[in-house]
Amino acid sequence: MVSSRAKKVTTHTLQEMKRSGEKITMLTAYDYSLARLVDGAGVDVILVGDSASNVMAGNDTTVPITLEHMIYHAQCVVNAVDRSLVVVDMPFGSYQGDSKLALKSAIRIMKESGGHAVKIEGGKEIVDSIRRILKAGIPVMGHLGLTPQSIYKFGTYSVRAKEEEEAEKLMEDAIALQEAGCFSVVFEKIPADLAKRASESLSIPTIGIGAGVHCDGQVLVLHDMLGITKDFSPRFLRRYADIGESIDGAVRGYINDVRGGDFPREEESY
Repeated sequence: MVSSRAKKVTTHTLQEMKRSGEKITMLTAYDYSLARLVDGAGVDVILVGDSASNVMAGNDTTVPITLEHMIYHAQCVVNAVDRSLVVVDMPFGSYQGDSKLALKSAIRIMKESGGHAVKIEGGKEIVDSIRRILKAGIPVMGHLGLTPQSIYKFGTYSVRAKEEEEAEKLMEDAIALQEAGCFSVVFEKIPADLAKRASESLSIPTIGIGAGVHCDGQVLVLHDMLGITKDFSPRFLRRYADIGESIDGAVRGYINDVRGGDFPREEESY
């Protein structure tokens, strides 16, 4: 476990890590108990992702989750964290097409959850919102490539920017996000060589998910890499544990012990 007095990770820390070539680690978390474990293990960034819509609420997409839901999950995570930088996804409908709404939403996230930064999906089309949020002193992480909030536009979760035209647009968007003031950008499900080119072109850290090894850091959804979720197995996902099987076995054992009269025993009673 990392000491509670370990140096706090900030946006400046991530910049220094990129300069020194030290890889950045990022995982999602949505509740106090798991966030406490992730932070204690020493992960650099905890993303309170709108993927909570999928893994916590059982929705098919990230679109249904609300700003209020995101604030709640972020509050739970912030309460658990001593060291990690906590980044909170701005959900669908909280920033698109209206920079004033974007600022209002970002302020609510920061004030009501205590989060340290927000993350927004999109490129040049959201630069005005990013600049307005940054003027209020709120750090912004960008997100390019596969942007799950736009699933109904793309119609598929397949790899993005494989064609030259879309790849060049991603490069232009990445530069635009950097120039707007983003402290980092996530690249999701894009070709590894494109992610390498973009990472080398940018002075801000890049975080990959399905974008190859050459990004400055990596992110996975915690429930996926722990094997809690079973119906999601993209190529980029490495399962580091099979907690789902362990939970299943534990619950079945509990049921058997209760029904068989073995729980509670005398030493477990008052």
